[in-house]
This record gives sequence, structure tokens and C-alpha cells, in this order.
Amino acid sequence: MRRVVCPGSFDPITNGHLDIIGRAARLYDEVTVAVLINVEKSSLFTVDERIEVLRTVTKDFPNVNVRKFHGLLVDFCRQNDIPAIVKGIRVVSDFDYELQMAQLNYRLSGVETLFMPTNPEYSFLSSSRVKEIARYGGDVSGLVPDLVHKLLIERLRG
Repeated sequence: MRRVVCPGSFDPITNGHLDIIGRAARLYDEVTVAVLINVEKSSLFTVDERIEVLRTVTKDFPNVNVRKFHGLLVDFCRQNDIPAIVKGIRVVSDFDYELQMAQLNYRLSGVETLFMPTNPEYSFLSSSRVKEIARYGGDVSGLVPDLVHKLLIERLRG
């Protein structure tokens, strides 16, 4: 069985994230979406809320499962027999950062990292930008799944 992990904080998940997850799901037998528990980072949604949303928006992909993790991603990969990480790359600066992480992860564990270029339709998207736009009343529909759009409006605008 060919397994891969798509890691991230997903606070919130965007259509760009969903595109990468869906494309990975077409290429691999099993895709684990790993939600990072980062106690040092202030999040809009709790880890459990993000997991529930991810499970809902990926329900059409039967080979996708969603789990949380804390610590090193390579340890999570080893514990779950996952040999590769899939990372979406939007711009050159993403590649610069992710290449260094990929090389370090490989050195630590032998876990491979595969880069998938983001669909140009989503190349400008990031969770932090989506939150900022929504916080100031901007329209983020079409940038995030409908469920996320609804939750953002409820959380940020009351």
C-alpha cells in the first residue's frame, strides 16, 4: 500500500489545501492529513474543530484519513509507516523553505518529501490571508469550502 502524509495546521483549510489533498488522494492508496498540534501558536479553530472540518470536506475521498500529531512529523511518519510527505508549493519562497525541511527530514529519518505545485487558481492563498480578509469583512467564499466560510463568519463576525 502506498501511503503519504499531507501535514499542516489547516487553520482554516483552504481550497488550495483541499486541491493538494484531492490530487494526492488520486495518486496514493492512503493519504493521511496530519493536523499539527502547536501549543505555541494561537489558532482561530481548535485542533478538534479543524479535524472535524477536514473529515467533512474530505468525505468524498475514501482513502483520506485525518489525524492530529504533536512533535516531529518524521516521528509521526515512522510510527504510522508512512514513507513520504506531500507538500504544496505556491511560490519560490515556499520551495526555499520546504526544500530545507525536506532535506532535514530525509537526513533524520529517510522520509521522502514530494513537492506538488499548487493549482495557479490558488497560488495566492494562505490560511492567514483568508483569516485576515474574513476578519475585516471581506468575501472569502470561493477561497475556502462552504462549511469553512460559514464557520469563519460565525467565529469572526458573531
